[in-house]
Amino acid sequence: QVQLAESGGGLVQAGGSLRLSCTVSGRTSSTYIMGWFRQAPRKEREFVAAISWSGGRTLYSDSVKGRFTISRDNAKNTVYLEMNSLKLEDTADYYCATSRAYLIPVPNNRQYDAWGQGTQVTVSS
Repeated sequence: QVQLAESGGGLVQAGGSLRLSCTVSGRTSSTYIMGWFRQAPRKEREFVAAISWSGGRTLYSDSVKGRFTISRDNAKNTVYLEMNSLKLEDTADYYCATSRAYLIPVPNNRQYDAWGQGTQVTVSS
């Protein structure tokens, strides 16, 4: 059993920055990918970013590429999402997820098998 816990969400003005963290506990494995997804009100959950176990491979959605950076610290079982130049449309609940079935980052939420409870990010004008 794997548990994921997100933190770092909050209220920020447009153009500002936030860093989200996600810590994995329980039966962790050294070979898994981590991903971030988000869900805005009345919208479907969408892929944001993902990272391989080594951190050597990352994948971003077009909407956040160049503004968000995903990274991980395996010694701490933690993955981060550094969000810069935030826009109003980045407002959403952000979820981290892990998948042990893939070695390279993947963007489909059905490819992930464990999820956190989410952390809310609100970008104001």
